[in-house]
Amino acid sequence: MSAERLHDPATRAFLERPHFATLSTVNADGAPFSAVVWYALEGEHILFNSAEGRRWPANLRRDPRVTIMIEEGYNYVQILGRVHIIDDQEAAQAQMAKIAARYSATPEVLAERIAEFKKQTRIGFELSPTAILADGEPGVTRTVGGS
Repeated sequence: MSAERLHDPATRAFLERPHFATLSTVNADGAPFSAVVWYALEGEHILFNSAEGRRWPANLRRDPRVTIMIEEGYNYVQILGRVHIIDDQEAAQAQMAKIAARYSATPEVLAERIAEFKKQTRIGFELSPTAILADGEPGVTRTVGGS
């Protein structure tokens, strides 16, 4: 459960692939709220980003605790921790461009996405893990019924 698992080569290799992550926060009434997000691994942090006005960033402004789950078939990595919020627009836009580059197939698509993001007020997040849970072998694809 230790955050040290982030240093495991198989875990890092799994997280460095451009999977989607399910991010979970806590609503003001205590109910869970989940959203699918893009992310990037940078050193000891998981980066993600949003446009202003969405529910989950508002939740994180109120309560910085978050869990993200990255899965591929029967393999997953779940990361728990707290976020640092980046409101500076230059930094938040640069972070979004970095994350978008992981998920864009061509330079043209990336340029279009970045142009759209620049029209928005962006919020950057840096997740500092406090615990990491993993199941399966993140570097190995399992099959149904496999061991």
